[in-house]
Amino acid sequence: MTEACALPSVQEDGLGIPAMPAQAYAFSDADVPLPAHYTAANAQLGNVARADNTPADNPITNAGAALGRVLFYDKRLSANNTVACASCHKQEFGFSDPNRLSFGFQGGLTRRHSMSLANARYYNRGRFFWDERAATLEAQVLMPIQDATEMGLTLSQLVAKVSAADFYPALFQNAFGTPEVTSDRISKALAQFVRSLVSTHSKLDQAFTGGTLNLAALTPQEQQGLRLFGGIGANAGPPGPGNPPGPGGPANNGRTVGCNRCHTTSAVVSDNIHNNGLDANTTADQGAGAGRFKSPSLRNIAITAPYMHDGRFSTLEQVVEFYNSGVQAHPNLDNRLQNNGTPVRLNLNQAEKDALVAFMRTLTDTTMATEARLANPF
Repeated sequence: MTEACALPSVQEDGLGIPAMPAQAYAFSDADVPLPAHYTAANAQLGNVARADNTPADNPITNAGAALGRVLFYDKRLSANNTVACASCHKQEFGFSDPNRLSFGFQGGLTRRHSMSLANARYYNRGRFFWDERAATLEAQVLMPIQDATEMGLTLSQLVAKVSAADFYPALFQNAFGTPEVTSDRISKALAQFVRSLVSTHSKLDQAFTGGTLNLAALTPQEQQGLRLFGGIGANAGPPGPGNPPGPGGPANNGRTVGCNRCHTTSAVVSDNIHNNGLDANTTADQGAGAGRFKSPSLRNIAITAPYMHDGRFSTLEQVVEFYNSGVQAHPNLDNRLQNNGTPVRLNLNQAEKDALVAFMRTLTDTTMATEARLANPF
């Protein structure tokens, strides 16, 4: 790690300056290595490499992500200096918003719930927003800034405001080699910080030793929930047609309902966009088309309520009950949730529903929710 840059002690616009540590925080893969159960070729929950959307021209660097962290929390990035990216993606709530819809810079509401950013790095389609309208994370991070409801700036206004802050030249110098501020550099730095939000310190993570899960570290109820979710097989991929759970894992010691057919790898991320049967008709929000939506990582799911693109469910219990008994027969319902047009529901008993929720709570990473290097520097 390198020494943090010296920043001015006074900022003329009155919005303050970021407090940077004497020793620069680490963000890069080299300095913050992923655990073996994320990276091993035979990772029990699935290797994350196939889901990584980091582009070759924008790897995470310590200086780049440090700049991105400041930009992420800086309210200068909104038209009236009242809203930052972090206003809708709060650290203590898994970088999501506890409100069903988020408030923009003039008090207007967003169209959809603010998705958790935890493990945003891991989605191999590389597209962002619930409807995938952003082709890359680098494109996505600039879109709320330009949105008329959310932050209300043009890119030229954004560059001018960031350039006018006395402390940014040194941060851009550290990150990119010169102090020049451009929208492309802002995009890259923000994307680096967001990709650094990788959850690896949950109870489930702590149950792994050298890449192998010690089931005894989980309660019997949590173990049952793991089996229901999809269990752990010898293969690295999710179970499904032609790819059943491998031998020797808990998936073969009890019933499984295969949640990990859609929520894959150790990052517990969606494999694609899906119509999950929230509505039976075609007049509701169509998302990416045909009622299909991207879903965020299930990491930190217990602290990222409310759930779904419209925030219709306020508890994990309600989400489980939806899949248990409420999946609707939409014409475009995902094949994994139907049998010849008839919705497939889980039909769990109460103990099984409770166990599934208990397992999902083991995905909560309290370190990420409090870690200083990811926190507001202002």
